[in-house]
Amino acid sequence: MVMDATNWDEDAYRNTILHERETQCRTVFRAIFAPSNPNPNPDIVVAASSDGSVAAYSLSSILSSIESRYGVPTPQQVFAAEPYCFLQAHEGPAYDVKFYGDDDDALLLSCGDDGRIRGWKWKELEESETPIHKQGSHVKPSIDLMNPQHRGPWYATSPISENNAIAVDHQRGSIYAAAGDSCAYCWDVETSKIKTVFRGHLDYLHSIIARTGSNQIITGSEDGTARIWDCRNGKCVQVISPKRESLKEVSSVSCIALDASESWLACGSGKSLYVWNLLASEQISRISTPTTCQDVVFDDNHILTVGASSMLSRMDMNGKILSQIRCAPESAFSVSLHQSGVIAVAGYTGLVDVVSQFGSHSCTFRCTSV
Repeated sequence: MVMDATNWDEDAYRNTILHERETQCRTVFRAIFAPSNPNPNPDIVVAASSDGSVAAYSLSSILSSIESRYGVPTPQQVFAAEPYCFLQAHEGPAYDVKFYGDDDDALLLSCGDDGRIRGWKWKELEESETPIHKQGSHVKPSIDLMNPQHRGPWYATSPISENNAIAVDHQRGSIYAAAGDSCAYCWDVETSKIKTVFRGHLDYLHSIIARTGSNQIITGSEDGTARIWDCRNGKCVQVISPKRESLKEVSSVSCIALDASESWLACGSGKSLYVWNLLASEQISRISTPTTCQDVVFDDNHILTVGASSMLSRMDMNGKILSQIRCAPESAFSVSLHQSGVIAVAGYTGLVDVVSQFGSHSCTFRCTSV
């Protein structure tokens, strides 16, 4: 067999190889469902990835493409999905995405390693007629916030710290950021200025959630504690220190979650999950997990967890395992729950696994660049 190399394009070949390697090495740090009102079924999944991108994928389009090519999908099939909306949101990894509001004025927010929080009008992104290959940096954000630099000795300024997680309070017009300088920041959406700085942690922050009913936020830190803060004055009102069995345990609080009543708090720390009753200020249970817990979410009276394995675990408040589902990512950093009961798990190699409310795999797709 003789190969004709007359029209060989070396640059195109190299770009193809690099693109494939980047796709295989990508990590999705957060995948969430877009607002689907009034449609009760989820369709759009938005993913924040280690290449700094934020991309939206249509589940209905993915499923129709899989069925047209392969027939009925199997759990082992991984589909390389093309995004219908693509943003090159950050220089460096994008760590978190959230929606601010759930109506026509909703903003898609993201944060990342460059210390920025950026927001785009979701309706404009959905209705954009800009070709997908031009959307990356051509769509300008409506909000662009940058963490402050701190002045040290001899007037030296600190590096701009990364944002590891964000939370929102739509009623009060606030965006909260968990930063790498051990501080949390409250930004005003209207003025794009910092309203409050929450100081007290001894190491950088992994996670943050808003307790809107009490006008509080809760942060989880590398210093091994979670803290509850009063948003009116920026003061810490409670320090939550999980009761560990030994000093050798990994101490950082890597993920936190609140239930719908905002009375129960789950904290992931090393290979343990701690459940607190906030009204009683008491730790109710310590649950051992097979691997490091990397994300947690409440589903009514159940708790869903993922970590440094391919397992999605469902358990009750006392830690009894109710079900375990093997998912595509070998290590999962994100578990998100839609109001219909559909779950999205995301992690290594750019994989997102969508699990139905009945526990079966709806589809598995790999996020790709444009």
